[in-house]
Amino acid sequence: MARDLLANHQQGAALSTEGVSADRVIVGTRGSALAMWQTEFVIGLLLERRPNAHFVIQTIKTQGDKTQALATPIARLGDKGMFVAELEQALLAGQLDIAVEPLSDQMLLEQERRAQQPIDAAVHSLKDLPGQLSDGLTLAAITARADVRDALISRHGWKLDQLPKGARVATSSLRRRAQLLHRRPDLQMVEMRGNIDTRLRKALASDGPDAIILATAGLERLGLADSITEYLSLEVMLPAAGQGALAVEVRAEDERLARLVATADHTPTRRAVSAERALLDALGGGCQVPIGVYASLEGEAGQERLCVRAMVASPDGSRLLRREARGPLAAPEELGHSVAQALLAAGAGELLAESRFRPAGDA
Repeated sequence: MARDLLANHQQGAALSTEGVSADRVIVGTRGSALAMWQTEFVIGLLLERRPNAHFVIQTIKTQGDKTQALATPIARLGDKGMFVAELEQALLAGQLDIAVEPLSDQMLLEQERRAQQPIDAAVHSLKDLPGQLSDGLTLAAITARADVRDALISRHGWKLDQLPKGARVATSSLRRRAQLLHRRPDLQMVEMRGNIDTRLRKALASDGPDAIILATAGLERLGLADSITEYLSLEVMLPAAGQGALAVEVRAEDERLARLVATADHTPTRRAVSAERALLDALGGGCQVPIGVYASLEGEAGQERLCVRAMVASPDGSRLLRREARGPLAAPEELGHSVAQALLAAGAGELLAESRFRPAGDA
């Protein structure tokens, strides 16, 4: 339904903003196929509530996109917001209305080019956002969550426990690498970056790795779920904070736009990812440290409680700590912080320091 509305909107929308300037919204996103799908999906949701609104998509290249081309390992970059920084800068400068981007994995636009291509908002994959937003920005909507699990794809058809000793498994994520090695220390981990379609093509090539790990949500959104060999359980692989959810970021002072975007907000998902992001913030984590967390609602309708499960691991997977706790829906941040404190009390700080300060050449 949402995609049909967007198609009709794109076919029938006039380029002129005359008469609809108050509802003209410039939406910023990265240019990958997945980022564009997510942006179009969010716009479709908003059009269901506000069919007369006029949306314009503006693509922006980020530091993360540039380093993909250079094949620089994510863990060595040390920038938790490398896929969102340029979008946030454009929002704060009044050059975007909304920022939409993948909650996962082109360089900084020249200042004069950004001035010619303003955006009002950005759509993000929530897992790409650092724990703390830039001052002056707010998450006006968090959409209903898709499948949070990671998926294994093997051109041989092998599942995780069927991979032979020494099998080569591709991932750019320390979180995935550490959890895989904790279960299968015999595996050989290899770096692979790029958009989903690029990584999938490399993984399925005759000279590719034996398996690759990708987010289920991204594969399903691009119609690539048929390539999945195994959905990894949460007991094996906890996801990144916010995985499977999309976030719509706007300027905090723009109340009109915030009200429009808030119509796409999904309260249960917001509560869950609020707990996850609070834990991530308390641990000071991001894509350069192996932290996994998943919050979900449990219990009967009207009596639900929030359950948070989290893990911190050493980069080589030899040590892995898991903790979980339950609490009221009304206090997700407090619950996330309490699980973070439990992990720290168990020694997570040492594991996180080991991840942050390991030698740059240690893959």
